[in-house]
Amino acid sequence: MTHRVKFDHKSLNFKLWAYFAVFALLLMAVLWSLQIFFLNTFYQDMKIRETTKVASTIEKQYGSSDFREIVGDLSATNDVYIYIQTFGGYIFFYPSTEDQVRLSYAYQSEIMMVRAQLFESGEPHVSVIIPAARTNANTLAYATYLGDTPETRVVLYIFSPLYPVSSTVSILGTQLAYITVISLLLAFAISYYLSRRVTRPISAITRSAKSLAEGKYGITFKGGHYTEIIELADTLTYASSRLEKTNTMQKDLMANVSHDLLTPLTMVKSYAEMIKDISGDDPEKRAAHLNVIIEEADRLNLLVSDMLTLSRVQSGTMPFEKSSFNIKSVIESILQSYNIYCENEGFNITLLCSGDVTVVADEAKIKQVILNLLNNALKYCGQDKQVVISLKRSADKVRCEFTDHGMGIPQSEIGHIWDKYYKASTNHVRSTAGTGIGLSIVKEILSLHNAEFGVVSEPGQGSTFWFVL
Repeated sequence: MTHRVKFDHKSLNFKLWAYFAVFALLLMAVLWSLQIFFLNTFYQDMKIRETTKVASTIEKQYGSSDFREIVGDLSATNDVYIYIQTFGGYIFFYPSTEDQVRLSYAYQSEIMMVRAQLFESGEPHVSVIIPAARTNANTLAYATYLGDTPETRVVLYIFSPLYPVSSTVSILGTQLAYITVISLLLAFAISYYLSRRVTRPISAITRSAKSLAEGKYGITFKGGHYTEIIELADTLTYASSRLEKTNTMQKDLMANVSHDLLTPLTMVKSYAEMIKDISGDDPEKRAAHLNVIIEEADRLNLLVSDMLTLSRVQSGTMPFEKSSFNIKSVIESILQSYNIYCENEGFNITLLCSGDVTVVADEAKIKQVILNLLNNALKYCGQDKQVVISLKRSADKVRCEFTDHGMGIPQSEIGHIWDKYYKASTNHVRSTAGTGIGLSIVKEILSLHNAEFGVVSEPGQGSTFWFVL
């Protein structure tokens, strides 16, 4: 069973072939028109220009000592008959060769005709095409005045034969027929080669894009030999790598969220069952079990709240309102809520700032950044339980730093600490576990402010998280 191959008239392959073919045909049409149909007109115009140029040269040399020699040379080298006569009929110049002397008698009627037309026209020069009579060729007759005044003027006559171009047209027609066939064949061959060279990488990109659409990430697109296609391939390769990373992050997110949600839910269910079956009648055990349920519920609430915050910041749905506020006062108000916690667990939080510091930012979001960085510092502060917050002013900027004396962060891990659910390998002091997305929220909020931020850390010497507003 045979299958008919469907020819795609909208394909780039066909379009390039068609454009080259049309271009070659138009080029040949122009060439045929110029060389065949308008050759006689071009030939006559060219002879008129050449004759006018000869006349101009004679006018410039008129009156010179070697005038006759110059005119004789122009007559011989340009294949023209030159005749100069005064108003009174005195022959000032005529060719000295025997053939051209005979022509001087042959052109007498033409001379009289052109002379009469020159006088009647009132123009400084005239040119006339004289039909063939005694010869096989038409003649271009040109006449102009020499001299400055009517009393000294003489008339310059130039006769140039216009040879038939029919034989030339026939020869050109034969040559052009071969040229046309060769040009079309070359156009077809070049267009086919170029179209294949252009469409092959595009077809490869299309196949790779289909694989990408099917979920096969990490594909490398190849662009061939052209800048635009190479840029397209590079862009798609970048998009493929980003999709692969996003897919990996999505899977990690689902795994981590499932784990983080499953653990407290299991704890809540288990302790609820314990209250029901074991400690229901024991007030002390019941209170302890209820505290566990409350703590796990708080953990769930914190996780959901952080996830919602991160999602809103990343999607741009969270309102962003800049204003001027005293960042020192904001930090002081936050620290007041940690007083009881510090008294109970022995943490020491110090704020270093010489005076009020005003910044322009979204106050609520910067407060979230401060809370997250402070919680992170408390979590990894080390055995001395010391955390130092400092505000440093420089020109029109302020640098906010959170320094702890913990285990520090290995250099190999610093680039990952801003990723969601990434946990450094160092030990932490604070017993309460975080949600794993606090630093991701910090990153998104500070990026929204176009603020610089980072971390300086050495293993065993603690860490300093900072941002600049």
